[in-house]
Amino acid sequence: MAHKKPNLPEKMCPVCNRPFAWRKKWEKVWDEVKYCSEKCKRNKSKVTSS
Repeated sequence: MAHKKPNLPEKMCPVCNRPFAWRKKWEKVWDEVKYCSEKCKRNKSKVTSS
């Protein structure tokens, strides 16, 4: 059974405006991660700049 992992850092995705949490695969590049998924990364041009 999966368990929650408290105290993981989170960021907001600029494309979908949803929070996403740190993942093990992002361990060394967390400061560079901007998007929650590949889909959002591909759709980054659809973000309206205000």
